Amino acid sequence: MPPRSPNMNPFAEAWVGAIKRGCMSHFLIFGVRHLEYLIREYLAYFHAERPHQGLGNRPPNQHQSPAEVTQLDLDEVVCHQRLGGLLRHYERTAA
Repeated sequence: MPPRSPNMNPFAEAWVGAIKRGCMSHFLIFGVRHLEYLIREYLAYFHAERPHQGLGNRPPNQHQSPAEVTQLDLDEVVCHQRLGGLLRHYERTAA
């Protein structure tokens, strides 16, 4: 890579920016183990729970579109939290 060329890998730069904005800017990091824990939790959220625009705002593990929802009771919704509530994922309870 040529010197002084910061835009050589835009995918890596986008990933670093996403993890900094979505996670690292909200915490004081106390060491390597703490940093590794934060990255592991963010990766688990990013790859399994976060809605992806390229998939129609569905998580990657949801292969089909949800059925039409006519009425949704709040008792049917469960919130899963990571990193003390910073990252949240909502889903319906099993019927």
